[in-house]
Amino acid sequence: MAEELNRTGLYDLHVAEGAKMVPFAGWEMPVQFPTGVLTEHLHTRAHAGLFDVSHMGQVKILPKDGDLASAALALETLIPADVLGLPEGRQRYGLFTNAEGGILDDLMFANRGDHYILVVNAARADHDIPHLQTLAGVEVQPITDRGLIALQGPKAVEVLERQLPGVSAMAFMDVASFDWQGAELWVSRSGYTGEDGFEISIPEASLTAFVETLMDYPEVLPIGLAARDSLRLEAGMPLYGHDLTEETTPVEAGLAWSIGKARRSGGARAGGFPGADKVLGQVQDGAASRRVGLTPEGRAPIREGVTIFDAEIGGVEIGEVCSGGFGPSVGGPVAMAYLPAALSTGSLVWAEVRGKRMPVRVTALPFITPSYKR
Repeated sequence: MAEELNRTGLYDLHVAEGAKMVPFAGWEMPVQFPTGVLTEHLHTRAHAGLFDVSHMGQVKILPKDGDLASAALALETLIPADVLGLPEGRQRYGLFTNAEGGILDDLMFANRGDHYILVVNAARADHDIPHLQTLAGVEVQPITDRGLIALQGPKAVEVLERQLPGVSAMAFMDVASFDWQGAELWVSRSGYTGEDGFEISIPEASLTAFVETLMDYPEVLPIGLAARDSLRLEAGMPLYGHDLTEETTPVEAGLAWSIGKARRSGGARAGGFPGADKVLGQVQDGAASRRVGLTPEGRAPIREGVTIFDAEIGGVEIGEVCSGGFGPSVGGPVAMAYLPAALSTGSLVWAEVRGKRMPVRVTALPFITPSYKR
């Protein structure tokens, strides 16, 4: 029996725009539009790309006692980040960890004054919401009456400013509310492309009209999942289920920066999250493997699942590609893999593709220079 897929509030608009729709994390989503993946990718880097990310899970966390600090401390029992120290009107990146220090999901969380808003991955929402509901003293409210879009690229700010005056004053990772024709829009200056841009939570009743308004601007093109993937790969951003799993720790994933000083050994609220002993031990002593960039020396891309060896002939298997493909802005293939931490940037390793080994360089992440608003 075929899986019954969810549809976002923008489904009809995607179809009208000629999108190729595919199953993704239980949703029917646009993988590309008639302009093609290469054009979509490069347009986002040069102008503004509009992404439907309504499949992501949006969740409101409210303290039952009315004290936001109690909700922060509850969240810190699941998340290694400094939730308590996040000021109102700001957003942070965080992780859910398990008892072994593995990553259950990555997420964004924002302080909205009297509550937190979390955005979790679509494929993990059915896990994350019950996980949050184990917390004492908080009310967990899944948000089901709003869509979510992202407007990304160097022209995103001037386009959005025309509709939401004041967004240009926001700093990177600021969050704020704006009125649009009587609808309250929740805006964060953040995204998943390496470009400046915004993520906008919109009431379903206003979703299509707002998106159509943005798409009327010549700077804006709709962007599908395929270009979203190549954009985030160039930006060195991990994708849950591929680069992040329950077997990878924050330190191995290169995400130790998301563990606030207060949560580290010697900090005001050290540990207290699942797997803290292992994770904080790795923060101090390092991990045996780490997520790195890979640049093949030829033109052929290396994709997820390709085995990496330490020698051209014989040798030892040292890792496996977790994400890979062609980087349109880089002008060649790029990939990420977990390899021994002792390997330095510039080291030569070999990827085995169809029985033949090809030389690959260990490369620092990201592959492009991010252009976030500072």
